[in-house]
Amino acid sequence: MSRPLLPLSGFRAFEAAARHLSFARAAEELRVTPAAISHQVRTLEDYLGVPLFRRSGRRVLLTEAGQILLPDLRRSFDLMEAAMGQVKRLAAGGVLTVSMSPSFAAKWLMPRIEHFRTRHPDIDLRIDADVRLVDFSANEVDIVIRYGPGSYPGLKSVLLFEEELFPVCSPRLLSGAVPLRSITDLRQHTLLHDETINFAGPIPSWRVWLQTVGLEQAIDLSRGLRFNSSVTATQAAVDGHGVLLGRSLIVADDLSAGRLVRPFAESCPAGFGYYLVYPPQVASRANVHAFVDWIIEEAAGEGTGGEG
Repeated sequence: MSRPLLPLSGFRAFEAAARHLSFARAAEELRVTPAAISHQVRTLEDYLGVPLFRRSGRRVLLTEAGQILLPDLRRSFDLMEAAMGQVKRLAAGGVLTVSMSPSFAAKWLMPRIEHFRTRHPDIDLRIDADVRLVDFSANEVDIVIRYGPGSYPGLKSVLLFEEELFPVCSPRLLSGAVPLRSITDLRQHTLLHDETINFAGPIPSWRVWLQTVGLEQAIDLSRGLRFNSSVTATQAAVDGHGVLLGRSLIVADDLSAGRLVRPFAESCPAGFGYYLVYPPQVASRANVHAFVDWIIEEAAGEGTGGEG
């Protein structure tokens, strides 16, 4: 069944004029004259058989028909842009853009990225180290790794890691002049506070961990050094500047290498996990499939969940 010829230039002119409520601003955006916008809108109105705009003094307002048309037209444009973006990304060949927090990129991915590059030398991997929310319809990012509760409606999600929190410090602190044998010894040490922004909700703090061990009132939590970056906070602990409530994934390699130690065994759940998230429509792409398989395999030995 053939589709009727639609006045596409009229749709574009209408959407711009409706968004600005101004023919002049629509003309400026589309780089045509206001008369051209008026003509294209009139052609669309003739095609539909109803007026889409009305004037109120000097103002241009949408009619009821215009208000009905605009939302679905915008969604149609968004879908077309998304489809064209996907086609362009296919044309780009092996380029794959993955968004993740700077701390995850620095402390987990970078020590392992050579494994992926060796296995898939044809994939040009681009790392977008950012914690901002991603609009997949903008086609700037293919996959995200996010720290959160795991609820991502309309998207595929795979739990890579759950996370725990526990104190860590440089081994030098254990052998220093000030003992660190019991939790109450924290009174004599500088506390390092990781206050990294997390859009999914606040990351549990020293207060939560002390509540877990029943010593919330024993330590003055107003003192210490505060950081808005997990990487910087972890490096401060490695350098011996104090005791950090470490995030298990972020401090794992430093613990394995002996740069950090756990003075106490007690831990508490963070309440969030690291999730691999991507739109279902990109799952069949070879480079997406390759990265998803690789990172799940890498994560498997360190504790992983499953698909959502």
